[in-house]
Amino acid sequence: MTTTSPVANARALGLAHYAARGVLEHVLARHGITFQQQIALRAAVTADAPQTPDDLVTQIHGSLKADPADIRAALDELLAKQLLVADGAHLRPAAAGHELIAAASAETAPITARIWGGIPAEDLAAAGRVLALVTERANAELAALTA
Repeated sequence: MTTTSPVANARALGLAHYAARGVLEHVLARHGITFQQQIALRAAVTADAPQTPDDLVTQIHGSLKADPADIRAALDELLAKQLLVADGAHLRPAAAGHELIAAASAETAPITARIWGGIPAEDLAAAGRVLALVTERANAELAALTA
């Protein structure tokens, strides 16, 4: 009997995304933040310099395609939790924000290793090429729809 590998398609991509996101959201819930808050906080933590709220909204919107008002609400929630602090016109991560990102990363690292471990490098490279192309095409379609 011959078995065939499943073909990558939008459904398979979505199922993989939501399975992985479910794992991450479970970890984040223990730290008291949402997925969108984590994306916003990580953007601030990994920035080379403090960002304005508008800079962060633009960056996060480019990644998540979320409503800018929802992104601003996430930033406000991070400020209220004192994970971000206002520094003039900029937002910067507080020490607690750095600690939370480090703790969540440390907690997810072994899970990530179990999920991705053992996948041959050539399969990962092929998947990376396909995902980059799908992202590029989807971004172009979204830009056309919103123009």
